[in-house]
Amino acid sequence: MSAALTMAFTLAFDSFGKLVVTLADGTQHVGAVVVRAFPIATPDQCISILSAEGKELAWVENLNDLPAHAREMVSQALQGREFMPEILRLEGVNSFSTPSVWRVQTSRGPTQLVLKGEEDIRRLSASRLIVADAHGVQFLIRDLPSLDRHTRKLLDRFL
Repeated sequence: MSAALTMAFTLAFDSFGKLVVTLADGTQHVGAVVVRAFPIATPDQCISILSAEGKELAWVENLNDLPAHAREMVSQALQGREFMPEILRLEGVNSFSTPSVWRVQTSRGPTQLVLKGEEDIRRLSASRLIVADAHGVQFLIRDLPSLDRHTRKLLDRFL
């Protein structure tokens, strides 16, 4: 592990909303980016803080190990970078052949997505799926068995 990875750091947002990382040696990096190494499998572990140029400044093994203020700042930076709403319920589809329009309830509210083809549903594990719509937005189905019966029945037609 390099020295930069073990150094202490502080986080702040500047007046323009850019993340500023200050390392223990006092150097500041404006416009830092926070990236999850494994965003779906372990979203609270293995988080890298990169300079605007892409150089790794700090490594966070577990988000819960950070002090509350730093944890909130990292979470806020991640939310600004990532957009993967979770499908909570499939309300209906206009057709069982593709392309089809799905009406869904997501973690970000109700929406519609256009499924171009069955190949746009990718299975990550036995219970986890990623659905890509025609506009490139990816939706996560975190736990297929925990979804309501109506949703599972509709999904079965496409899997």
